[in-house]
Amino acid sequence: MTTILSRLFFFAVALFMALPLIVMVGVSINEKQTLAFPPQGFSLSWYGEIFTDDGWRNALFASLTLAALSAALALLVALPLAWFLWRRVAPWANIFQLLGVAPFTLPPVITALGLLTFWATTGFYGQPWTAVISHAIFFVTLPLVTLSLGFSAIDRSLVEAAATMGASDRVIFRTVVLPLILPYLVSGYAFAFVLSLNEYIVAYMTVGFTMETLPIKIFNALRYGYTPTMASVTVLFLAIAALVFGLIARFGDLPKLLGAMADDR
Repeated sequence: MTTILSRLFFFAVALFMALPLIVMVGVSINEKQTLAFPPQGFSLSWYGEIFTDDGWRNALFASLTLAALSAALALLVALPLAWFLWRRVAPWANIFQLLGVAPFTLPPVITALGLLTFWATTGFYGQPWTAVISHAIFFVTLPLVTLSLGFSAIDRSLVEAAATMGASDRVIFRTVVLPLILPYLVSGYAFAFVLSLNEYIVAYMTVGFTMETLPIKIFNALRYGYTPTMASVTVLFLAIAALVFGLIARFGDLPKLLGAMADDR
């Protein structure tokens, strides 16, 4: 009896958490231009509008470009920092780790206002590349954390053995370290990519309306009313996130990449 009640409880919790998604999917397939639920008729035309309408298509391309470039830049910053923190075990090294996680631990609006002030002061406010740098700064914590987990899982005796055989730091990194941290490298990029794709506040504060990403496009479209296209974009975001994290779970150890420690007992 207890088992049945516990299963019913978890099913009810799962259903409650899935209700917004169920409603969103239902709204996105409405035949008419309405946000009614249950859906009135069935049509996938609102998903097609994301790719056929110039405004939505350009916003999708801007979001994908911003996410891809900012995630890559965040990874380029996080990799040498994580490598340095792993090689230099010292109390003062924690200062660099704190600087790496600080942007993501602060409220997004605080970080966004700081970036807005900086870019306005330097005269670069509104330039698309400032959004790339801003997102990279904001999301550098994600690849830094995953790479730190990857480096901590490396057996230092392997590095010491390679150094004993005469391998330089560059050779050790390329032939020993890089293959071992590759899953953490990919997952860090994926996490930063997905969150950058959905981020609104930092992008809006740094570029305003000069570069319209999908989240900014949604908020702009709200001025003219609600359409099922907005729900379709939301479902598309969720599908991309599910695909990315599903691939990580399929080809890697997702719980470990998220920080869960394996039980060796």
